[in-house]
Amino acid sequence: MKPVRALLFCIVISVVFFACAKPPTEEMNSAYEMVTRAENDLDAVTYGGNSLARARDALARMQAEADSKRYDSAKSYAAEALSAAVRSIDEGRAGANRARDEAASLISELQPLVTETEQGINAAKAAGLPLDFKSINEEFICACQNINDAKTSLSEGRYKESLENGKAARSGLGDINRRLSSVATAVSRKK
Repeated sequence: MKPVRALLFCIVISVVFFACAKPPTEEMNSAYEMVTRAENDLDAVTYGGNSLARARDALARMQAEADSKRYDSAKSYAAEALSAAVRSIDEGRAGANRARDEAASLISELQPLVTETEQGINAAKAAGLPLDFKSINEEFICACQNINDAKTSLSEGRYKESLENGKAARSGLGDINRRLSSVATAVSRKK
């Protein structure tokens, strides 16, 4: 009879213990708030996407564990979600700073290239090189517009867009300069 009482006592204690366990509401709410904050932070989304994905995954696991009344595990996932969300915000800030600096550097490098390209176009015209100057001028204007767009994007904090416009401008100016150089070299070989 004693083993049955002991078993019954253990079952009653277990039921009481598990019935008293409560979900880690505060930790879960903090995790939800921080992940939401990260999801609404453009820099975190743009530059800290991997950490943000881990935060979302931990949040989903946290909720699943809480729904299954595995509160210790839910609390652990809440801490993981919170940590990953904070990391995504930090990575976003650092990534935005790097992109801003890279965009600013690229833009400052473009002005001498614009001057060089403009001088090359004028020299090619003066030399009477056989080129489609209408097309070259259109490409030059497009590259200059990309630079203006890059500057605008940089000033408005759209660093990724600024970099894309700056790279497009550099590529366009480089293409013009290669074409000018190629034709100038071909004409000089004929002489």
